[in-house]
Formats: sequence, C-alpha cells, structure tokens
Amino acid sequence: MAKDKKTPRPKAETPKGFRDYFGAQVSQRTEMLRKIAEVYHRYGFDPLETSSVETVEALGKFLPDVDRPNEGVFAWEEDGDWLALRYDLTAPLARVAAQYRNDLPSPYRRYAMGPVWRNEKPGPGRFRQFYQCDADTVGAPSVAADAEICAMLSDTLEAVGIQRGDYVIRVNNRKVLNGVLEVAGLSGDDKEAERGIVLRAIDKLDRLGVDGVRALLGEGRKDESGDFTKGAGLDAAQSDVVIGFMDAGRDTGAETVSRLGELVAGSAVGEAGVQELQTIADLLAAQGYGPDRIVIDPSVVRGLGYYTGPVFEAELTFEVTDEKGRPRNFGSVAGGGRYDDLVKRFTGQEVPATGVSIGVDRLLAALHATQRLDTTDAGPVVVTVMDKARMADYQTMVAELRQAGIRAEVYLGNPKNFGNQLKYADKRNSPIAIIAGGDEFEKGIVQIKDLILGKAMAENATLEEWKDRPSQIEVGRTDLVTEVQKMLAGQS
Repeated sequence: MAKDKKTPRPKAETPKGFRDYFGAQVSQRTEMLRKIAEVYHRYGFDPLETSSVETVEALGKFLPDVDRPNEGVFAWEEDGDWLALRYDLTAPLARVAAQYRNDLPSPYRRYAMGPVWRNEKPGPGRFRQFYQCDADTVGAPSVAADAEICAMLSDTLEAVGIQRGDYVIRVNNRKVLNGVLEVAGLSGDDKEAERGIVLRAIDKLDRLGVDGVRALLGEGRKDESGDFTKGAGLDAAQSDVVIGFMDAGRDTGAETVSRLGELVAGSAVGEAGVQELQTIADLLAAQGYGPDRIVIDPSVVRGLGYYTGPVFEAELTFEVTDEKGRPRNFGSVAGGGRYDDLVKRFTGQEVPATGVSIGVDRLLAALHATQRLDTTDAGPVVVTVMDKARMADYQTMVAELRQAGIRAEVYLGNPKNFGNQLKYADKRNSPIAIIAGGDEFEKGIVQIKDLILGKAMAENATLEEWKDRPSQIEVGRTDLVTEVQKMLAGQS
C-alpha cells in the first residue's frame, strides 16, 4: 500500500518585494508620523482614513484585461467588478471628494497616512508595499494653495530632523512644460502617448542623466538588466527643445522664470504657467522661504500623468554611499503638485486640487543615513521570576511599574535557568532587571539590576564615570517604583 505523501511545509520567507518591520523600525515610523501630523494639523489639515481597497474604475489609471488588470496594481475580480489595493493616497481622495462633496467644507483640507501597494518590479530599496503620508487641498484654485503646500513640506522636513541646508524643494509647472511641448510640435490628441513618455523621461533625469533622458526621448533605452524601455520617437531638433527646457535653471528664481518665459513665448498655456511660478515665488519669499529651502527648477516633472499645474519635489542634498560604495546624493523623499482634473472624472466638473506625498520609508532611511536617529528601541524593565509560586507577586510589581508610566513585563518563559532570563532581558535591550526570590520576599526587599551600566562596564571596566555607580542595588519593596524611576533617569 502506497504511503500518503506528506503535505510540504510552507517556506518561511517574505514574498518578493515585501518586507517585515520589527521593534525600533515600527516605533521610529510611528514617531515620525506623529511629528508630520503635528505640522499638518498646525496648518489646518484634518485627518482622513480611506479603505485600502478601491474599484479599478475609481483608481482610473489602470484598466483590467482578460485575465487581470494591467501591470501596476494588485487586483482581483469579484462579482463582475475589478477591485484593487490602492497604489497611492490621492486617487482615493478624489473619490471621497466626489462622493461626499455635499457634506465636506470647500476647500477641503485633509492629510492621510498609510501603506500603498504597487505591482512593480522590485529592486534594491524598491518595495511593492510602502508607507506614504499625504496632505491635499481640494477646491482651492489659487496657486497660493500650492505655495502653502511647499512651505508646509519645508517645515515638515525640519520637524522630523532634516536640517536646513540638507534639503531643497524644487518647484516647476506642468503648464510650462506643456508650452515647451507645444513649441516642440508635440501638442494635440494624437501626440498624447509621446507626451507621456517625454514626461516620464524628464522625471528620470537625476537617475539617468542627460544621455539617458535623450535616449528615452528618441528610440528608447536598454537598462543594465537588459530590459528595453520604448522611447518617444522624437527627432534631434525636438529633443534639443526638451533638453533646453531641462537646462533652463539659472542662479536665481527670477532669472529662471525669465528664461522659461523665453522658451514658451507664443504658447498661451506656457506663459500662464510661467506667471504662476512667479506668483508662487513671490508668496514664498513674503513668508521667508528663500532659495536656501525652495527653488524654481525646470527639471521637476513628476511621473504621474494627472498633474495639471505646479509640481514640486523635495530632494535631500547630502551625500551617501550606495551598495557598491560609490558616493551619491540621497535624492527625492517627497513630491506632489496640482491635479485639477482628477475629481472631474467622477463629477464631470473641474475641481481644483493640490497636494504632496511623503515617502515615509525613504525619509526614515535618510535619517538613518545622517545618523540622526537612534537605531535601538529601549526595551521594558524585566521582572525576573525566581519562584513560580509567587507569580501573583511578580505581576503586582509589574502592574505598579506600568501604573507609574514605566514600560515593564514579567518574564513568562521557562524560569528554571536564571541566566537565560538575563539573556532575554539583554536581547530585549532592557534597561533594568528586577530580582526577587524567597529571601527577598521574606525581608521585604527587591534587587534592581542596572543592565545599561553592566553592559558599559563589561565593554570598558576602567571608565571613571562608572566607579561610583553600583550595577545592582537592594531597596525596600515599597520603594520599587521610586528607585526604578531614579535609575532610569540616571541612565538617560
């Protein structure tokens, strides 16, 4: 008789393009989101939390084919409808603004934070799930709303620990680029595909350089992996016009705006975009946001196709080392712009909107790169167990510590080996261990072990600063909370 085949065990591995977050990583992200929310709230924005799932029709950017939606989203069919995990936080906002337009104030100012999913090819530092933090104003046609977003983004970067001088917010206007494309002969509905490729090509300038962008403007480009990206098919003269636009930056914002005006001369939409850039620059200057924080930069395009006016991008300017040991600038951590046509898809009426999205994971990576973020997460005070029969007494101790606002836990593993309990506390990065056995309970005392001091002495026993500090003290049971508070204060 044939033996039944055993069911194979599942592989304990994270799916490709995804990752797990532990301890300090989660705590640091939570703290960063809190700081960002404080700035957004100070600017008058309200929180909004939308569903992680939207209909593909509502997302709009991707459409289903016979078997599954096109590349870009994680989607599935249900009762004849295609549903998808959201790929950003802006498309859901457009749906909300249309669905609740009679109930929401106008303008509606909201911020949102949460994970988004993109069904794209993963790579180093490129994941299929990541956190975004957005702020948007819906219903404000004035470019004063765009200027406000730029100012708020500057304040936010500094609030989370990016110092002035280590970042710059670059501002451009899609209308200016549309004017350049018109001058280059790329206007009209029949040129929509070419214009999309041009926009995406310019958006990759910092990564591919001028030669790489020129290849994408022409026939196309093959990357290091051998994948080929189709180009826009422009001739040399048309490519020169676009490259000239990307090279229009000058020493001052006024000079850059003047040069852009020359490039779009004769294009009504281009000239309108130049005027909007001038207005934004004037509004920011009036509030004290100078070129040390925010600049006019023609190379900023933003890859998504729904931007209709001003666009902006926050770039970190300090140098880091890549995986091959080469120096490079850290790059972009946030971007956004005006998208006046997105809500129109639902309502049929143009609804002005502008906003920004911060890549939380990249911003955290930036703070790690500048060593301005503590990579360790302080663990709990651990109450060790010397006598299993006294578990209620240990739980009482930990309850008292928690009621005093001290993070604490009782060791709930096998208490037979006391050394393993201390190893556990060390692995948890615990600052203190509480020790009490039969003798301590009879005398009404506890032992408080300073694990931070013990670790420091083990690393350098000759440190003068440690000589007068005992690594373990004996205190009255009733003084437990007070003495733990004193020890924690000394450690900090």
